[in-house]
Amino acid sequence: MIEEGDRVMVCISGGKDSFSLLDILCRLKIRAPIDFQLTAVNVDQNQPGFPTERLKVYLQGLGVDYRIIDQDTYSVVKNIIPDGKTMCGLCSRLRRGILYSFAKSQGMTKIALGHHRDDIVETLFLNMFFGGRLKAMPPKLLSDDGNNVVIRPLSYCSEKDIAQYAQLKKFPIIPCNLCGSQPNLQRQTVKRMLAEWEQKYPGRSATIFRSVTSISPSQLAD
Repeated sequence: MIEEGDRVMVCISGGKDSFSLLDILCRLKIRAPIDFQLTAVNVDQNQPGFPTERLKVYLQGLGVDYRIIDQDTYSVVKNIIPDGKTMCGLCSRLRRGILYSFAKSQGMTKIALGHHRDDIVETLFLNMFFGGRLKAMPPKLLSDDGNNVVIRPLSYCSEKDIAQYAQLKKFPIIPCNLCGSQPNLQRQTVKRMLAEWEQKYPGRSATIFRSVTSISPSQLAD
C-alpha cells in the first residue's frame, strides 16, 4: 500500500477510525524500512459546534504535518437535502471531491482513508440490497478520474478492535451530529442486521469479508 517516497495524505474526520489510522501510520513511519511522508488533512465543513481547535491542538501535539481545509459544505447539504432525508450521500461526495482535488494540487501520491473491515462488509450489502450491484471497497484503489490512489490500511481490522484501540489511546474523539446520526440511514439498518448475525453466528462478518477476497467471476451472472 505504501511505497518508498510516497506522500500520504491521511484523511482525518475526528472519529475513532481516522485517529487510529493516523496513529498507526505515524508509528509505521518510525519503524518501516522505507521512507515516506505523512500529512493529516481535515475538511472543516462548517458544521455547527465542530471543535476545530481541539483537532488542531491534538495534531500539533502529535508533531505531524497537517492541513485544515475550510469549506462550507454543511450549508450546501442543508439547502439541498430536505429535513428527515439522508444527508450522507451528498455530504460524502462533496468532501471526497475536496480531498481529491487537494491531494492532486499538493502532489500527494496516496490518500489514506479509515475504512475498516465492517465498513467494507456493510458497503457490500448496501450495494446488493439497494443498488443491485456486487461491489464493496478495496484496500487499494485508483480513483475513477485516474488522478489519485486511495488506500485503506485498516481494511483487515474489525471495528471492535479499532474501538478498543481508540479507547486505550484516549483519542479526543469528535462526534458528528450530521453524519451517521440519522436514524433512517440504510447503513444503520445493515449494521444492525450484521450485528444480529454476528451475535447468533460469531465470526460471520469475518467470513463474509473473506468472500470478498476470494471471488469466482465465472460463477457470477455478469
